[in-house]
Amino acid sequence: MAIEVKVPVLSESVSDATLAQWHKQPGDYVKRDENLVDIETDKVMLEVVAPEDGVLAEIKKESGETVGSAEVIAMIDTDVKAPEPEQSAEPVEAEEKAEPESKPETRAVAASADLSPAVRKLVAENNLDVSKISGTGKGGRITKADVVKFMAQGEKPVTPTSAAPSTTEAGSGSRPEQRVPMTRLRSRIAERLVEAQHTAAMLTSFNEINMKPVMDLRAKYKESFEKKHGVKLGFMSFFIRACVEALKEFPAVNASIDGNDIIYHGYFDVGVAVSTDRGLVVPIIRDADQQGMAELEKSVMDYAIKAREGKLAMDDLSGGTFSITNGGVFGSLLSTPILNPPQSAILGMHKIEQRPVVEDGEIVIRPMMYVALTYDHRIIDGREAVSFLVKVKQALEDPARMLLQI
Repeated sequence: MAIEVKVPVLSESVSDATLAQWHKQPGDYVKRDENLVDIETDKVMLEVVAPEDGVLAEIKKESGETVGSAEVIAMIDTDVKAPEPEQSAEPVEAEEKAEPESKPETRAVAASADLSPAVRKLVAENNLDVSKISGTGKGGRITKADVVKFMAQGEKPVTPTSAAPSTTEAGSGSRPEQRVPMTRLRSRIAERLVEAQHTAAMLTSFNEINMKPVMDLRAKYKESFEKKHGVKLGFMSFFIRACVEALKEFPAVNASIDGNDIIYHGYFDVGVAVSTDRGLVVPIIRDADQQGMAELEKSVMDYAIKAREGKLAMDDLSGGTFSITNGGVFGSLLSTPILNPPQSAILGMHKIEQRPVVEDGEIVIRPMMYVALTYDHRIIDGREAVSFLVKVKQALEDPARMLLQI
């Protein structure tokens, strides 16, 4: 029986996708739920798995081609049975099986057969031979760190193919250049950023926060928090909670524009920006106002892991009424974040630095963070934007009042 392999149903905001890389070829026997091909959309990398056991009879769309939602891309013949495992003509001595020299090779082979989308992309972009990379992950799986370490050791890529990025060298090779086409995600990010610059009246307001109260509270309870909830207590949950409280007081910051209408959202879906090797993505924490600190931390951690492993679904990235981005993890002291359309505001967190400040007429050293709110001035007035930031500042400088909601 011939079974169709189709592109997953894409969201309304994603019109098409690109076949990134086939992992099976016609004639290969595949098992149900085994990954056949990676599909790249404007938002995420998707895996298309085999619907049933059988032989991949035909590939209708090759790597690099554009496909639409629910389009047939391959056929699987389920009447073909799994091949019998090959038997060795001569018995293998037990002592040969136990030779330790064979173990690293076995681990490497096992690892090369099971790569995450992020690792596969890194390998493909740099034309690496995975059989030469030793995996340190669970079961010998090759991790992104293994690939980076392999490249840092000066290993040369395999001979480039027509699908690989081309390298143009000048002179004797001392001035190399590489021309690489944008991925769909990077191209979409660029498009949306330019769109935001051209359509919104963006303005940024700044303030600074004394992080000592939050840091003291976190230091006091982080061990018991992790022991009870199984997740570390970070700063992001405090910022999400503070922003939600401020959004309740200033609903225009949680609103969006649709044509000539302003849509005031009666819910709080907060996007948290995550940097990946494919670009910046913003997964959405739904109903953030209804989640406790532990739930928020778990949501942030789960999304970060899924993003870096290329396992985010399109639903994880759709919607959102407000966003938070943390440039401080990269050392940024101050920046002006760009809106994530159709949202009307985004909060930028930055690096915490010990700075002299005046308290009660005395100069003291405090861990300070600059925060920035970029907003769409078409629907948010300066008074609302500044007041929103002040509310966030007050909540974080007195976290007990925020958590007790008093």
